[in-house]
Amino acid sequence: MSAKSIKNACLAWSLLWLLLPAAVLADAQIQGVRMWNAPDHTRLVFDVSEQIQHRLFPLHKPDRLVIDFEKSRLKTRLSANQFNNRHISGLRYARQPDGKLRVVLDLKQSVRPRSFMLRPSGQYGHRLVIDLYDRGEQPAVVQTVKKTPDSGKGRDLVIAIDAGHGGEDPGARGRVLKSREKDITLSIARRLKKLIDAEPGMRAVLTRKGDYYVGLRKRMKIARRHHADFFISIHADAFRNKKARGASVFVLSNRGASSEAARWLAQKENASDMVGGVSLDDKDDVLASVLLDLAQTGTLAASLRAARSVHKQMGRIARLHGNKVQNAGFMVLKSPDIPSMLVETGFISNPTEERRLASPAYQKKVAGAIFRGIKEYFHAEPPLGTRLAMEKQKKRKPAAKYVIKRGDTLSGIAQRHRVSIAALRNENRITSDRIRVGQVLRIPST
Repeated sequence: MSAKSIKNACLAWSLLWLLLPAAVLADAQIQGVRMWNAPDHTRLVFDVSEQIQHRLFPLHKPDRLVIDFEKSRLKTRLSANQFNNRHISGLRYARQPDGKLRVVLDLKQSVRPRSFMLRPSGQYGHRLVIDLYDRGEQPAVVQTVKKTPDSGKGRDLVIAIDAGHGGEDPGARGRVLKSREKDITLSIARRLKKLIDAEPGMRAVLTRKGDYYVGLRKRMKIARRHHADFFISIHADAFRNKKARGASVFVLSNRGASSEAARWLAQKENASDMVGGVSLDDKDDVLASVLLDLAQTGTLAASLRAARSVHKQMGRIARLHGNKVQNAGFMVLKSPDIPSMLVETGFISNPTEERRLASPAYQKKVAGAIFRGIKEYFHAEPPLGTRLAMEKQKKRKPAAKYVIKRGDTLSGIAQRHRVSIAALRNENRITSDRIRVGQVLRIPST
């Protein structure tokens, strides 16, 4: 090798070495930490500059959780006072001789930790999430299920209201006021709950009561735990074109229902979930499939009828994005045994609609429209055993009476009085088409 070649090689290695500290040798940066308090766990979110290696391990007497970050350094100082809740009493940190950053959480009780990385999304970059759950076998109950006393008046109709997003997931963000979807949805959900709770025979539960994140399937489980008769998920839409506007109402698409049915059937051996109160785990594949199909058919039909009622009411207070109820495969709509809908209250990406959605007066209008739609539907089709169903039964007109004449047939009588043959049979406890002259039939009210 010539002297010139050796000189060029040395120069290249020198340049590479100069670049290494900025590229390969640089420590990952921890840019900040946020804490979220959920009913059943505490979530810590570390904003980091890149994917980061870390290790968790507990210490006892007293209880602590140690988090070691590989080749990392803290970019900002943290105040230990800001980390104090039912799980954590304080936070300490120090740089280790081997280049690690050690963070120690002083705990008020023993916890079950879980950690995972999140990739950049929206306004956030890389994040390390650490969830602290109670050490007990069962996670804390999110909400207490209130049982309606058996007074013979029927149970309350239960509506599960799901405020979209929350906590580390802010949802869409407005362009002008920088409004966050998670705040708007929670405000509307709370207003809707007040309206439902004030209606005799109806009661609402929230899938989240504050600014924390709840997993999508967990939202469905909360609704099922409360034996909800209906599930309403509230969102605010966004689109890259700021001119997009209008409210929408969605129900589950058939494709989404089919994919969820396949998941349920695949997991039925280990499933604790139930369809219409019937467990699938002891049914053969054919019977489980039939039961699930029946449940989903009724659920989707009820969802659509209720969604049409809400869509009509939303059209009275807002411009609609589409002239009918739309179909989509949203995860939160996939519970086979609970009718559900998703309401997009407007486009937060549209400056005009953002201002409306951020207004308490308009949020009240939206909650009122959803409530009127739900009320209209359930007063027309109250579930059996509910107070609304029993009150509707009492208001029913007494059945008219008809004396059978020669030449009458059951189908002819049903057609003449505009009732179905099935309703006529049911009202009179008739199991066949045989009737006799002089027999008195009760004609059910239509």
